[in-house]
Amino acid sequence: MPRRSRQRSGFRKPALIVTVLLLLVAGWFWQQQRARHDAVGEAPPAVAAEAGAPAGRSELPLPPIESTRVGTEAATPAPPPPPPASPASTAATNDGLPAFLPPEAHRTLDLIARGGPFPHRQDGSVFGNREGRLPSRQRGYYREYTVDTPGLNHRGARRIVTGGRPPTEYYYTDDHYETFRRFNVPAPQVSR
Repeated sequence: MPRRSRQRSGFRKPALIVTVLLLLVAGWFWQQQRARHDAVGEAPPAVAAEAGAPAGRSELPLPPIESTRVGTEAATPAPPPPPPASPASTAATNDGLPAFLPPEAHRTLDLIARGGPFPHRQDGSVFGNREGRLPSRQRGYYREYTVDTPGLNHRGARRIVTGGRPPTEYYYTDDHYETFRRFNVPAPQVSR
């Protein structure tokens, strides 16, 4: 009998260790998800559900999935062009940039022109255009940069997305990639 009880207790320790490790990994994963959602100023799905918000819904609408057959190409619809800006929002400021850009965007554009250093480690990373709101280009064409929001202790939702290396296209979003406004940067801004 003592032999059998030793065997059972031997199996309990590894099971306990595995359970503790799984709980640690789950806790780490939850913290990562929460940090990612905090970076854009929204609650993770579990927290949103607790607050009474609908759970399981994506914040951004995704484009429809096109069915494809092997050996044939499916025609994918062109992404919608960025909305035209109103005449008041296209008025240029004294430095030639559009009036809809906040002052913090001017600092970001200066950093882009100089090549950094950038205040956020994600700045300059590839923007995947997964939502398809910008014209379709090869991976790596678009880069994203943070436009700081006063009073926030995280990146917020404002970004400048550039196209090309060196940049030849500029887009501004203040709603975390939901909508974009294209703008031009005067030549002195992009020279090094």
